[in-house]
Amino acid sequence: MIRKLDRLGRSLSHLLSIIEDLKQKGVDFASVQDGFDTFTASVKMVFSVIGAMAEYERNLTRERTMAGLAAARARGRMGGRPKALDESQVKVAIALAEAGELTINEICEQVGCFTVYLRQVVPNLSKDLDAKA
Repeated sequence: MIRKLDRLGRSLSHLLSIIEDLKQKGVDFASVQDGFDTFTASVKMVFSVIGAMAEYERNLTRERTMAGLAAARARGRMGGRPKALDESQVKVAIALAEAGELTINEICEQVGCFTVYLRQVVPNLSKDLDAKA
């Protein structure tokens, strides 16, 4: 039993999942102020309809999000985190690594990135570059 329905869940889908969990455990739900309980067939039917509407709303939101992302891609916008290095910086890093005069940490300081990222961008970096001092 709860005093008010909106105190139970953060959103409609959260509320429905809580009530579904309670139902699976054999617990009936009642809201004092809202007059809801899951004892009667009519309220169970209302919750089913609300659940269907919540699922519809989630699907509609997902479709709109996907359409918005596709439209942004068509305009040349790419989502996600920007790359740490552009192509010219990667070429400089590769040239410095091939020269073999600097350690990986020094190369990273020169081009402005972390060693983990440099190893991802330039996968065949020599392990010998780590040992140079």
